[in-house]
Amino acid sequence: VRFFLTAPLFGLAAALVALVYGPDLLASTWSPAVLAFSHLLTLGFLSMVMCGAMLQMLPVVAAAPVPRVVAVGTLVHILLVLGTVLLASTFFSLQVGWMRLALVLFGTGFVLFLSASAVALRRAPGPNATATGVGLALLSLAVTVVAGLLLGSGLLGIGGLERMPDLVRGHVGWALSGWVGLLLLAVSYQVVPMFQVTPEYPAWMKKGLAWWLWLGLLGWSLLLFGANEGYWAQFWSAVGMAPVMAVFSLFAAETLRLQSRRKRRISDVTLMFWRSAMICLLGCVLLWILRQLLPGLLDSVRYSFLLGLLSLLGVAGGVINGMLYKIVPFLSWFHLQHRQLALQRLNVPIPTIKELISDRLAKGQFLLYLVALLLAICAIFYPVEFARPFALVFAFSNLLLWLNLLGAVLRYRNSNRLLLAGRDA
Repeated sequence: VRFFLTAPLFGLAAALVALVYGPDLLASTWSPAVLAFSHLLTLGFLSMVMCGAMLQMLPVVAAAPVPRVVAVGTLVHILLVLGTVLLASTFFSLQVGWMRLALVLFGTGFVLFLSASAVALRRAPGPNATATGVGLALLSLAVTVVAGLLLGSGLLGIGGLERMPDLVRGHVGWALSGWVGLLLLAVSYQVVPMFQVTPEYPAWMKKGLAWWLWLGLLGWSLLLFGANEGYWAQFWSAVGMAPVMAVFSLFAAETLRLQSRRKRRISDVTLMFWRSAMICLLGCVLLWILRQLLPGLLDSVRYSFLLGLLSLLGVAGGVINGMLYKIVPFLSWFHLQHRQLALQRLNVPIPTIKELISDRLAKGQFLLYLVALLLAICAIFYPVEFARPFALVFAFSNLLLWLNLLGAVLRYRNSNRLLLAGRDA
């Protein structure tokens, strides 16, 4: 829960960066403000939630608990929080010492997380589609971390950066398509049928899609770094990325199809977030295709911003927002029910999943998120008019998400206290 409660605060910090810099945020993809904004979202928001969810999810999907999970979770949380704060500060201050410390903190935190997760997966009694996808996502995270550490070391003057643009592409590609994308695939096989009451994904998709995506990324990387600069480098990069885009389009279309066949027809906020995320994922694929067919349609800066925002805010942000509204209330209710039965305190009422987080407040946050996403897209083309309105709405969206999650945690603690008070009496 500490991971989940911390993540919206980093989203709020990213919104404040956008509010301060306004239109200047969209002047260049290499500006300190853009680097700070993107890493506050990827490391502070996305990876924070994903690491916390993995520590909770691995015993369920792989039947193997993470060793010393409380100590591991606490240390990883502290290291990632401090590393993210220092890294974002470094982009503005250019303090070499802070960059070194940030790299050490991130390196240590992710090595600890990856090692503990690998031990859990190694102890798994047998492979399944979700565990395989999680394992490939962890491999992608390892590639992402290594590439990020190489980039940071290069900026510190430790080693050369002759292929820096390609290394940046590799870092971003493995982070979004590998770490985020593969984990999205793996988790969806469990949570979409369970929480959204849909039919199961086809067996062939669960068995092969994660491998196709990972091998596609591997082929793309080999073509990317094997080609020389110039037209042919772009051509081979597009050839390598085509299978990855095909996998994502297939997954998004199938998810939308399954959601249309769900047994429970009542729409909830998680379904709304997931649907918007799948539409954004198809939008990313379409945008990539248009870029290959009509390179002059969008200049490179606008294309990069548009693809980045749709990926980060639209796809990853939408799925994670939606899942938080299921994970936190479900785990809170599950623990309270278990404790109630264990203590035989059936006379003490515990809140239902719906009572832990109000539907009205959750849907209000979804509307704020959706408006922020639309304003972000408008800001790419009209930064003066829309950059700061986006930042304001995005800030309120993250603040309301944090308040909703905090409310659920406080209700859990209050009910838990009543159950324990009855035991002590």
